[in-house]
Amino acid sequence: MAALYVTSLAEGVGKTTICAGLAKHLLSNGQKVGFLKPILAKEAEGSDSDALFIKQILSLDEPLDSICPVISGQDKVVNRIREAYDQVSRGKDVVIVEGVCERSIVEALDARAIIVEGYSRELSQVKLNNSYQDWGEYLLGIVLNKVPRSQVESVRNEITSQRGGDGIKILGVLPEDRVLFALSVGELARHLQGEILNCTEKSGELVENLMLGAMTVDPGPEYFGRKTNKAVVVRGERPDMQIAALETSMRCLILSGNTAPIPAVRYRAEDKNVPIIVVKSDTMATVMAIENALNKARFNQEKKLPKLTEIMEKHFSFQTVYQGLGMAS
Repeated sequence: MAALYVTSLAEGVGKTTICAGLAKHLLSNGQKVGFLKPILAKEAEGSDSDALFIKQILSLDEPLDSICPVISGQDKVVNRIREAYDQVSRGKDVVIVEGVCERSIVEALDARAIIVEGYSRELSQVKLNNSYQDWGEYLLGIVLNKVPRSQVESVRNEITSQRGGDGIKILGVLPEDRVLFALSVGELARHLQGEILNCTEKSGELVENLMLGAMTVDPGPEYFGRKTNKAVVVRGERPDMQIAALETSMRCLILSGNTAPIPAVRYRAEDKNVPIIVVKSDTMATVMAIENALNKARFNQEKKLPKLTEIMEKHFSFQTVYQGLGMAS
């Protein structure tokens, strides 16, 4: 039985995303996969939803509090994590552990680690070597995540050319993709404290883009047609712009100012199967709230898995992971 430890020095770089991609791949390859996300009490926010998502992907029988134990206090943290690991590892071929960047935990589990780094222009092989060289044989390699799509090849080539004979392996250079960090219509409504008036069955649809309704009639459908899979925010008293937006492909229509749509708008939305969300805030406050929500979006929806699988199959070295874990691919 092998342990694979996924970690990072920073928050929000995509650890859960990488765990989900690894879990899906290993499962499809016939492996019995477990998952553990031990967390400190002060860092518990949002972690249980991530763990629940991985539990669902893997169809795990273990209760959520075993998969995502909250560890309080400072004493014997490593021992408590080891005990939690022993519980979830029974009958498994490999256990994926998502945790803090602490080598002592990796050593205690006799795991192999993958460190996730978010893209930055200052990142280099030299910097990576200096940061993680003391991890030794415990480190399988680094994943560079959220790399602008136009930069993927240049970043990969640059990092590869800098790597010396003993340089840390780069397991993948993964491009940024809107689908992976999209919010569903239902999530948007909850973040905005808005009411979905119709087509609630579409609440699970993913919103990848955001558009703001113009203050004049001029742009119309031509303007709104520039983006797909979008949410459009329009002032509640502008039915002309609402109807113009509904002539294009969209995920939902958000009406600001706590103003209900006129019947013509509602009928058109229902005809196009587009949910209308009415919110109390004004247009600019609504847009800012949505942008804030998108920046905090978590990878916790199965609709995102096909895109993640596509990206990782193309840009991630699963073969290196299998070799490092001593497993057949």
